[in-house]
Amino acid sequence: MPTLHHQPLYYHKKGYPLLRGIGRTAGRTVQVILLTLVAVLLLLTGAITIVCLGPSTAARDLFVVSALETSAAKFIPGLFLSQQTISGILDGNAVLQSDTVTDSTMVQPPPVDAPGFDLNAVTLEEVVGATYKGKMMIINDPSRLYVGTPAAFSKTAGGLRVEEMVKRDNALAGVNGGGFMDEGGVGTGGEPLGIVISDGVLKAGYLDGSYVVIGFDRQNKLVVGKMTAKQALDRGIRDAVSFSPGLIVNGEPMEVAGAGSGLNPRTAIGQRKDGSVLLLVIDGRQPHSLGASYADLIDVMQQYGAVNAANLDGGSSSLLVYENEIITRCASLYGSRKLPTSILVRRPGDATTPNAFANTVVSAPLPPAYIAAASESAAAAAAAAASSGSSTADSQEVPSS
Repeated sequence: MPTLHHQPLYYHKKGYPLLRGIGRTAGRTVQVILLTLVAVLLLLTGAITIVCLGPSTAARDLFVVSALETSAAKFIPGLFLSQQTISGILDGNAVLQSDTVTDSTMVQPPPVDAPGFDLNAVTLEEVVGATYKGKMMIINDPSRLYVGTPAAFSKTAGGLRVEEMVKRDNALAGVNGGGFMDEGGVGTGGEPLGIVISDGVLKAGYLDGSYVVIGFDRQNKLVVGKMTAKQALDRGIRDAVSFSPGLIVNGEPMEVAGAGSGLNPRTAIGQRKDGSVLLLVIDGRQPHSLGASYADLIDVMQQYGAVNAANLDGGSSSLLVYENEIITRCASLYGSRKLPTSILVRRPGDATTPNAFANTVVSAPLPPAYIAAASESAAAAAAAAASSGSSTADSQEVPSS
């Protein structure tokens, strides 16, 4: 009986090994990918070199300031320019801040039954500029805005996405809020920078610590300015976060040197004389929208009649959610980011409903026992900082991106 010989599965009918052919194809593919990456890297390096060292100082300044506003790419300018040059660029492109705190008497809401004024109205409008596209949301009733937070702040657990906080609270809308620890652009969103007050409760920050405060008082008026947490609570701040810079204070735009900043995704909040709140979100770092500068934000807020306005966290955090749908384009390749705070808009009729994780209602002051405990905690933290040479001064000027 003849012996049957079976070819191994990795041979085709002509007898050549299939695995060898597959290996060659894979090797060539890897080589092409690596060569492509090297070519792209060389092109980028060349382009950045031309921008940083070329004849156009305007292009150089715009690139440097834009890169320094990010968390992941802020190291790049230092590869091409001296620190002295970078410092000079920053000084020439900044918003000059004042120590003035907003005057709440400038906001005088009309009576709720005023003819032609719909207190429940919320309006969405497209905003378009030379280098940016975004959306403006106008909320006539300022009492509907509050600071949303996770159940607790934790680096391990991380924060929540804006859309998650909106859905959890059955809110109408929401944008990102204050800054947070975001070293290298990979922060978990669980550690806020500066102060956080939500529904009258101090959730982050020390009573004696000084912070840039952006928030609403019990008269639902936007307050922007530098103060301690105790001063904020004594002033009746019910909801607040920290970031900067202020854009318009008491009807006066802040003085801008150069463009004031680079071009990046932005989120800003403002209030008109009639009390209506302006929430502005600008897309950026994308083909359809490079981004906006602080000067651009000031211009838009003035066009919409803001008497007070401030910049919130931006970059890949910038996001606007409406009716559980993201209606702006997030700059992050991985989708919306986890954050420690958001600015949420309650649905009509829910303006006095406390946050799902608040310990008290909007109008309630902090209990004396809480204040005493916080003071002791602040004193201990200050003593520890003094002994270690560190500082608890606010660092919220560094954007999370």
